Amino acid sequence: MDTLTFFNNVLSVTVIFAAFWYSCNDGDSLLLRERLQDVLQAMLEVEQQHSVGEVRIAVGYGACKDIFVQGSDLMGVMTPPQRTAHFNRIDSMKQLKEMYALFYTAGSAAERYVGNKTLFNEILAAAEAVPGSYSALGGNAPVMASRFALEGAKVLLAAKRSSYIMNKVHPSIIVRGDETESDEDIHLIIEYKAGESWGTYQAPRANRFIIHSDDNNPVLSTVEDFGGQLEAFKPNLFVVGGLQMMDNFPFPPGVQEERLQAVRDQMTSLSTSSRIHFEMASFTDTDLLTGLIQHVIPYADSLGMNEQELPNLYNMMKYGNVSLVSDFNPRVAVVLDQMREIFQQLRAAPEEGGRRRLTRLHLHTLAYQVIMVWKDSAWTNTLAAATKAALTANRHVCGKPEINLDNARMLMDEGFTLSKANGAGRVIFNTQQPVSCWIEDDGKVEVCIAPVLVCTSVRHTAGGGDNISAAGLVLQV
Repeated sequence: MDTLTFFNNVLSVTVIFAAFWYSCNDGDSLLLRERLQDVLQAMLEVEQQHSVGEVRIAVGYGACKDIFVQGSDLMGVMTPPQRTAHFNRIDSMKQLKEMYALFYTAGSAAERYVGNKTLFNEILAAAEAVPGSYSALGGNAPVMASRFALEGAKVLLAAKRSSYIMNKVHPSIIVRGDETESDEDIHLIIEYKAGESWGTYQAPRANRFIIHSDDNNPVLSTVEDFGGQLEAFKPNLFVVGGLQMMDNFPFPPGVQEERLQAVRDQMTSLSTSSRIHFEMASFTDTDLLTGLIQHVIPYADSLGMNEQELPNLYNMMKYGNVSLVSDFNPRVAVVLDQMREIFQQLRAAPEEGGRRRLTRLHLHTLAYQVIMVWKDSAWTNTLAAATKAALTANRHVCGKPEINLDNARMLMDEGFTLSKANGAGRVIFNTQQPVSCWIEDDGKVEVCIAPVLVCTSVRHTAGGGDNISAAGLVLQV
């Protein structure tokens, strides 16, 4: 064989191999696309079968102005710290960088109070100078209220009436609170993307780190003004949120508990015909979490939380300690077991002094949504609620009402076990019926789990949990 023939043969084999490799990969891509299309179509069909009725929803507490900036544009230009570390509050640039690096590498959302107001103002000025930074209406309450209003509910919001908030809030929302000229309630949302690097640190998923130096929202100044309006409104649902603003805030002795008791009194003032939902958030203050477990959580019918907040509440209720970071993509069996234990423990408490037995628990994660309800309760449409929550996750993070499969992927496995216990059943994923529901606990509890078409073209992650939780609630009221 001469040299030319040899090279021609090698080239032919190479071309054949390359053609085979590309055809296989094209085939895999086509199958993946078809799988995503089947899942999306099935979920859209469920969503389209359910509409929002004439529901009245009250939401508290507080509002703020959020400034959004990409972490790579703000933190990325700074020298990374030599270590990661946790602090209850931020008082120096060194603490900010070390704590940002901690949650950045864990892919976990976090929110912290900055006690050094000069530092906060300097960071805020730097963020606002970044091209592409922008502002939006912020706070759990107004974000959830906006989602409820967009879905067609009649909404009452407890928030101070600043010109910024009134210009940004959905026009159909009734806002009740003192008028103020102050625009000082500003929160800085530092967002980062999956796979992004900062020195030796790398983010495993897209998320956000929030800082603020807000002295108004932490004291829940709208609670008392909201009382009379709330009773007159006669809501079908009252949503309590924004209490993470109290986390590690420098309250005088006894004031934190007094404010939690004020929230509890507002919750117990409502008739049992008004259901109550409490939206969890990032808490690290042990005293505050203990106060929530004592004064707020037992008075709610429903709880909403993410993959970090679930183990935090679970560990606090079972072991009395706080979980700072957790698995950003936990196994289904693990979270189901934690949800069951919280559900059972909160249902076991006696209904006295205005306490309510938990009848609904919603977990929103990057990969899936889980809703657990007590069958003999007023919550309906669990399958549809889980479906809508999952679809809303993609729409919010991508910032578009239509779901583009070119910017989506699924992280759920082909199947999942129902518990870590031996002999637990297993659910096999079905693209034609992607939302799985089952009955357990002798027919007393219904559980539905829906896959999320995870957005790969991230517009923003902040407010994701609030939009997702609200979307699930609005179909179950």
